[in-house]
Amino acid sequence: MQRLCLCLLASIALASDVTPVQKVVQMLETMKEKGTKEMNEEQVQYAKFEEFCKGTLAEKGASITSAADQIETLEAEIESATSEAARLAEEIGGHAADIEAASKEKQNATELRETTRSDFVATLKDYTESIDAVGRALKVLKAEKKSSSFLELQAVRDLKTLPISAADSLDAYIKGSSLIEAAPEAKTYEFQSGGVISMLEGLQDKFVDERVSLEKEEAKKRHSYEMLVQSLDAQLAQSKKDQDAKVQFKAKKLQAKASAEGDLDETKTEKASDEKYAKDLKATCSKKAAAFDERQKLRKEELEALTKAQDIISSGAVAGSAEKHLPGLVQTATSLAFLRSFSARPEQLEQVTRFLQQRAESLKSRVLSATAERAAADPIAKVKTMIEQLIVKMQDQANEEATKHGWCQAELASNKAMREEKTDQVDSLQSEIEELSSSIAKLGEEAVTLNEELTQLTTAMANASEIRQKEKQKNADTVRDAKEAQEAVAQALQVLKEFYAKAGAATSFLQTKTTEAVPETFSEPYTGMGGESGGVLGMMEVIASDFARLQAETQAAEEAAKAEYEEFMEDSKVDKATKSKTAEHKESKKLSKSQELMATETDLQGTQKELDAANAYLEKLKPDCLDTGASYAERKAQREEELKDLETALKMLETV
Repeated sequence: MQRLCLCLLASIALASDVTPVQKVVQMLETMKEKGTKEMNEEQVQYAKFEEFCKGTLAEKGASITSAADQIETLEAEIESATSEAARLAEEIGGHAADIEAASKEKQNATELRETTRSDFVATLKDYTESIDAVGRALKVLKAEKKSSSFLELQAVRDLKTLPISAADSLDAYIKGSSLIEAAPEAKTYEFQSGGVISMLEGLQDKFVDERVSLEKEEAKKRHSYEMLVQSLDAQLAQSKKDQDAKVQFKAKKLQAKASAEGDLDETKTEKASDEKYAKDLKATCSKKAAAFDERQKLRKEELEALTKAQDIISSGAVAGSAEKHLPGLVQTATSLAFLRSFSARPEQLEQVTRFLQQRAESLKSRVLSATAERAAADPIAKVKTMIEQLIVKMQDQANEEATKHGWCQAELASNKAMREEKTDQVDSLQSEIEELSSSIAKLGEEAVTLNEELTQLTTAMANASEIRQKEKQKNADTVRDAKEAQEAVAQALQVLKEFYAKAGAATSFLQTKTTEAVPETFSEPYTGMGGESGGVLGMMEVIASDFARLQAETQAAEEAAKAEYEEFMEDSKVDKATKSKTAEHKESKKLSKSQELMATETDLQGTQKELDAANAYLEKLKPDCLDTGASYAERKAQREEELKDLETALKMLETV
């Protein structure tokens, strides 16, 4: 029997360098060492993963808070731009109403002026024709041309401007003259003719005076119209400038609103992406933490089981080496990372001269003083003509100065408005340049941050792929080793079972009965260590079932790790695409802002030039419009006094 066991063991040893039991013992020892090492590595790996979770979640939390603050700021900017655009639209409408009202007022004034001018021309024509007709009648009457006088007198009688009393006198004269022709009486005719001549001369003077008054009134109306039109034109120009400026400002506000709305949508998208990422990562980190705790617990239990199994298999008759792999659901913690011109008497001339000298001294007027000197030296008729011409000249000068004053006021007002407008524009453009520069810098920083996050994400994906590949290979090796171990245990079981079966059968024929006296050598037949083999075989069967369980659990863990890796890679790809698109958008927006900055700087240069030109133009206006000594009102009052005195002097000369 012993020889048979020895033969069997020898045959097993010859078939393999080590026995299956020794292989199991060796595997158990190796698995213990490997399990201890992997448990320590898993602790280090999880510590890194835990640190990654805390850092990434804190980073995402800060990013989400920053995005929320930015969303609040952008919404406030949008609301402000919307309100400002609405206000500007209302003010633009007000300017449009002002322009329409001023244009209508100018049109009405022009139509009234054309009507008044037409009436003046017609009335002036009537007075001119009346003066000519009276002049011709006086000429024929003084020449005593009776044949022609009736025709000329009839022409005077037909005048529209002829007073009723003069018409009655002419009718009586014409009727009386007809009777005289029938019974001529020279003295009577001469008497009547003299009265008509005197009447006509007076009528002629009246027509001349009325024509002069008409012309003066027309000059005043024309001047008033020109001043009104000048004022309305200045008002229209200013209203149009204000309207254009506000239209441009409104367009900028709407553009800023659209830009802010784009940034808001982008920020909301990025915030939502970060929130989803943080939520998924938090869930993954929690899941990994629970898995880590469970794995550590299983590893400890596994090491205890391996030690116990090794002690059992290594004890007694089941002496051998430990098997290579028997980890209890040994898994490598996968670290996943989740990374947007008349005559007068001489005494009148002396009186006029004294009057003018007195007024010249009173007013300190060089005009009146010069006129008094001329009146003392020239004939009366010439003095009268001189005064009339001087009055007309001073009236023209008054009109010219009033026109110039109006022009100066309009130009000064326009220049002031232009300087204020350009100053405001310069300030606004400088503020816009500062805002654009800040925005460009911020976009640059955000783009750098996104690129860094993309780099980290790419690295994390590469690391995850590397870890996954190692994990996959490791699981494959584990499954292969588990299969080999099952085969080895099965082989050991088969060997032992065959051995004990054979041992039982062999010993049953060893003892025979004899009648001869033989020394008793064994009291019982030897059946081998069958009783002990039951425990060994049971343990071997447990070991086999453990390897089968290891294979099944490793395969299940492989499927779970594969799904988790694929989910991580998909989330990372989406996050990477989002960040890449956001980075491209920020770079594009930065380029757009840079171009806008260049355009704004060009606008600032142009506006500054316009402001400089307006300041230079003000310096040109000062000599003629501001630095003129006496004010316009003082010069106007002085001229009005001089005109009044000249008209008084003229009336003194015209007194008969």
